[in-house]
Amino acid sequence: MEPRNHTNVSEFLLLGLTDDPQLQLLISTFFLFMYLVTILGNLLIVLAVSSDSHLHTPMYFFLSNLSFTDICISTTTIPKMLLNIHTQNQGITYIGCLTQIGFVLVFGGFENFLLTTMAYDRYVAICHPLRYMIIMNPRFCVLLILLSLFLSIMDALLHSLMVLKLSFCKDLEIPHFFCELAQVLKLACSDTLINNILIYFVTGLFGGVPLSGIIFSYTQIVSSVLRMPSARGKLNAFSTCGSHLSVLSLFYGTALGVYISSAVTDFSRKTAVASVMYTVVPQMMNPFIYSLRNRDVKGALRNLIRGGPSL
Repeated sequence: MEPRNHTNVSEFLLLGLTDDPQLQLLISTFFLFMYLVTILGNLLIVLAVSSDSHLHTPMYFFLSNLSFTDICISTTTIPKMLLNIHTQNQGITYIGCLTQIGFVLVFGGFENFLLTTMAYDRYVAICHPLRYMIIMNPRFCVLLILLSLFLSIMDALLHSLMVLKLSFCKDLEIPHFFCELAQVLKLACSDTLINNILIYFVTGLFGGVPLSGIIFSYTQIVSSVLRMPSARGKLNAFSTCGSHLSVLSLFYGTALGVYISSAVTDFSRKTAVASVMYTVVPQMMNPFIYSLRNRDVKGALRNLIRGGPSL
C-alpha cells in the first residue's frame, strides 16, 4: 500500500458504532438524549453555584469547573457523530480530526486534574479544618485550575504535533465515533514508535501521579475520620466525600474498563462501544451524583428554578 504525506490527506472516515441504518437511528436518538441531559444538568450546576453565595467556596468552585469541562468533552465528540449520522456522511476533515484529538486530550486531562484537586480540597477540609480557608484561598484555587489547564494543553499540543509529523496510507477509516488518538496512529504508514512511547509515558505520568495523589488524600482522610470521637462527626466527614468518591469511581472505573477491553479484544468496534462509558456516561451522571447527594446543591437548584433569593 502506497503511503502518502499527511499534507495530501483531505479527510478521515468515522465508521461510528454500527453500519446498520436502523441501529444508527436508535443510537443517534440515544446519544442526543444523553447529550441534552449532560448539557442541561451541568449547566444547571454551573448556574446554581454562580448564583448562590452560599456555594462560593473552593469545593463548589471546583465542581462548577468540573461541570463546565463535562459540557466541553461531550460537545467535542457527540455533535459531530450526530451530524454524520443525520447527513449519512462519515467524513471528518484532517484538520477537524486533529482538532478533535486535541480538545479530547485537553478536556479529558483537565477533568483528571480537577478530580485530583477536589480530592486535595477534601483532604485539607477534613484533616486541617482550622486552616482550610487559609490554605484553600481564592488565589491558590485559581492557580490550581490554571496549572491543571496548562498541563492539559501542553499534553494535547505535544501529541498533536507528533501526529502532524506522520504520513498516512490510503485506508483512512477510523472504527470509532470520534477521532481517538490511538485509532488515528493505527492508520499511519510511517513509524509510530515514538508516538506510542509518548502515549505510555504521558499516561503513566499524568495518570499515575494524580491517581497516587487521590489515594494519598483519601488514605489521610480515612485515617483522620477514624480518629474522630463521635459517630456523627465521622458520618458528616464521609458524607462530604461521598459524591466525589462516586465521580472518581465512575471516571477511573470506566477508563480502566475501556483499557482492559481494548487489551483483550482486537475488535475496534467493541472498543468504540466501551469508550462511550468514559466519554459520555460520566459527564451525564456527574450532575445527578452531586445534586442527589448534596443538600446545598439541591437547595441552590431549587432557588435557581424558582427564581428565589440566593443570598
